[in-house]
Amino acid sequence: MKRIGIFAKKGEPEAVKAVRDLQQLLSGKQVELFIEKDVASVINVRGYRREDIPSNSDIIIAFGGDGTILGVARLVGDLGVPIIGVNLGGLGFITELARDEVESSIEMIFSEKPDFEERIMLLADVYRGNKKLVKQHALNDVVLNKSALSRMFELDININDQYVTTFRADGLIISTPTGSTAHSLSAGGPIMYPTLESFLLTPICPHTLTSRPIVLPDTFVLDISVKSGDDIYLTLDGQEGHPLKVKDRIRIKKADYKTKFIVLHDRDYFKLLRSKLKWGE
Repeated sequence: MKRIGIFAKKGEPEAVKAVRDLQQLLSGKQVELFIEKDVASVINVRGYRREDIPSNSDIIIAFGGDGTILGVARLVGDLGVPIIGVNLGGLGFITELARDEVESSIEMIFSEKPDFEERIMLLADVYRGNKKLVKQHALNDVVLNKSALSRMFELDININDQYVTTFRADGLIISTPTGSTAHSLSAGGPIMYPTLESFLLTPICPHTLTSRPIVLPDTFVLDISVKSGDDIYLTLDGQEGHPLKVKDRIRIKKADYKTKFIVLHDRDYFKLLRSKLKWGE
């Protein structure tokens, strides 16, 4: 029996309808569904706590947009449970299927040996003095930015214990290849092929025009010290936020595990870029 974890975008009626349709589609098959409580209560079936679903699942199906996938990836963590996303949102760079492709793809989803694609994740530790305040992972990016009314701030950057530079900017984005088409792209960063094993530093509105994005091997360790500024925040995947103070230190490196995505057909990444970014139109 295949155990299927089900997540859906909160407050989205279309996501609830999609879960109900999947439930009906799987009726009579040798599967056990672990549906998160919020959705399960609407369709009148047994629900499970979000944090309990990954450890009880062989695969996970997430209905929503890229934001839904990002939250699920952090929740799965190092369990290695493969994820497939059904796009109900806007751009949908990470989601594998469109809403109307689920029924035609269902047999491939439950095949014995589906294809997988692995993506690196980042680990961010925040230190204040000798105390570790934060230890969290991100699939897309780790961002240091300021509030709307704050002035730019200064960050000392060290890579592999070697001083690199001091950024004076409105912020700094540390992105995985998966996240290169997210916040980093809007700040002028390059697009990176999603399975590359590297990460990207993109300054936001730097004070000097010579400050440019930097691509680094994922074996490197990045240390950031907050040199000056106020109302500074660290955000992970745009979903988890933590306030920072002057002299706080942030260490960012590749996580010890990767996120695993189910790939159902030959993906043409460049076709995806043309479609999502409207190239040639």
